[in-house]
Amino acid sequence: MSEKNVDKVRAEQLQRGQMGQRYLASGEMVSMRLWENEQPGEPKPEVARDYETVGYVLEGRAELHLEGAVVQLAIGDSWTVPRGATHTYRILEPFTAIEATSPPAGEHRRDTP
Repeated sequence: MSEKNVDKVRAEQLQRGQMGQRYLASGEMVSMRLWENEQPGEPKPEVARDYETVGYVLEGRAELHLEGAVVQLAIGDSWTVPRGATHTYRILEPFTAIEATSPPAGEHRRDTP
């Protein structure tokens, strides 16, 4: 396999989305994004997205409010938000996480506030 078949995104090339996320590599069926040093505060309004999300906590703590349930997230935890599920996050400590979305969140304005 040659390097021309690899979609590599360098740190200095990362684009930032409207909600503060940084877009990492993206394919046809899945994309990754980085939430870096998100600060504590009140949860944003609940949303339901047309993509599935899986995430992994690198630093900090947060609460995932998902369809009426509250899930505590800490370093090393991973989670899933099903497509169409109503949810929001409340950051409890400065929070860094990586998420993968399918289909890609950044396409067709799926990833707007």
